[in-house]
Parts: sequence; C-alpha cells; structure tokens
Amino acid sequence: MPMTEALKELGAQIELKRPEQVISWHVAHGDLTVEIRATALPGFIEFLKADQACRFTTLIDVTAIDWPERDSRFDVVYHLLSMWQNQRIRVKCAVGEGEIVPSITGVHEAANWYEREVFDMFGILFGDHPDLRRILSDYGFRGHPLKKDFPTTGYTEVRYDEAQKRVVYEPVNLVQEYRQFDFMSPWEGAKYVLPGDEKGEAKA
Repeated sequence: MPMTEALKELGAQIELKRPEQVISWHVAHGDLTVEIRATALPGFIEFLKADQACRFTTLIDVTAIDWPERDSRFDVVYHLLSMWQNQRIRVKCAVGEGEIVPSITGVHEAANWYEREVFDMFGILFGDHPDLRRILSDYGFRGHPLKKDFPTTGYTEVRYDEAQKRVVYEPVNLVQEYRQFDFMSPWEGAKYVLPGDEKGEAKA
C-alpha cells in the first residue's frame, strides 16, 4: 500500500477510535497531521503509544507556532515516530495565551526538556510538569524570544564589564538610526557607472 494511502487509513482509524478527541486530520507532503483538543493531550498521546495499529513509541519533538492574530494564539505541535509501523505523525492543538496545556511527561519522559523549551521560547505553560523553568535563556531573562511580538533587539544587553570583573545586565539603549532599516539592495539606486554600462546605452 502506498504511504499516502496507509496514512489516510491510519487517520481514519484514529478518528474512529477517538472521535471525541480528534477535531480534524489530513495528509500532506507525506505526513499525517491530527488536530486534537488540548485537554485530551495526555490520553491521546498514551493511545497513540499503546494502540497496536499506531505504536508511536518515540517522541521526536515538541514545538509551537505563534499566530498573534488568532484568538487561540498558539499551536503546540508534537512529532512522534512509530518504528514498528515505519510511520510518523504530527499532533497539533490550539491554545490561547495564558491557557495551561497538560504535560505529557507522564507518557514520554523525553517531553520534559522539550516542554521547558516551549515554555522558555513562547511562554506556554504546561500543567503537572515536574520542573517547568527556563532551559535556554537566563533565569532573569525578560520575555519569550519566539513570540512574534518580541522585539528583535530584546530588552536587556548582557556584557562582561572589565572594570567590575563580572557580567552586567543593562537595558538595551539604541540610537534611533538603528531602528530605521533601509531594505534597498546595494544595486538599486546606485549613482555610479560600472565598466561596460556604456554598451547597453549605445544599443538603446
């Protein structure tokens, strides 16, 4: 059976077995994506792990996508692998800002650091997580860098001060010119003439 057809069959089976949890599913670019309700996460991930038709026993990744214009601002995304069936699945759930997402660390211990990273980068909270704290940025870091409204310059500058012999934190202080970007290519609006340009003018 071709992979796409096998994934479509799997998607239909999953929806049939968990109709109250699955919102929608589709197959695109050789991947099966299933959208579920956030409250159903631990039970649904446990089902994918234990069901004989699925056996998605390997958690590959947990990440998120920020859609600031949406009411449910974030998509939390889980990628799982079934080495038994040689298939992959993507599980998505939409969550609002400040909404608590159930942790799946009770099903996959590997989710621990992944969920910490999503919290650190997006500010998404995971309920019942054993140790939800920042993992990539400093403990005193302000904001969540992968949110689309996070400023490109950040809020704080970190540098080593030779006089004080220690790392110091200071508010970012940039001149206004830095914030005014010129997106013109170096080749646009050039006032100089390159060798050979006269040949083009002669033909015209």
